[in-house]
Amino acid sequence: MDQDMPDQRAPEQVTFDRPEVVAEVRSAFDRYERALADGDVAVMTELFWDDPRCVRFGIADRQQGADEIEAWRHTHPSVPPGRTLRDTRVLAVDDRTAVVTTLISYPDRAIEGRQSQTWVRLPEGWRVVEAHVSELPLGA
Repeated sequence: MDQDMPDQRAPEQVTFDRPEVVAEVRSAFDRYERALADGDVAVMTELFWDDPRCVRFGIADRQQGADEIEAWRHTHPSVPPGRTLRDTRVLAVDDRTAVVTTLISYPDRAIEGRQSQTWVRLPEGWRVVEAHVSELPLGA
């Protein structure tokens, strides 16, 4: 194909939300959330892509690459007690890519947390390749 010509091929059909893919990703997400609550850095590290291109944007921090993410986890191994998730959604784009979003609350904090993760099925299993966490004061 000529480099100066745009790709004229028809896009492949995308099948969203195949139930088996949603279930697999939800299981991986739930495992990550248990590790987060328990402070299990080994599992959290395992479930993030082991690559320098992996990104995690936190509330007041950011990490680029698996090494930075793991180092940050060792100093911040868990979340405050009482963390509650709601409206968790898994959008399976195809059989290898999914986006998980959820809202977060804590019993003693007047905030709404928001979390999004992009998961990719790699040879070693489902891994987070990008994560973003933010908070807003309730009523904002």
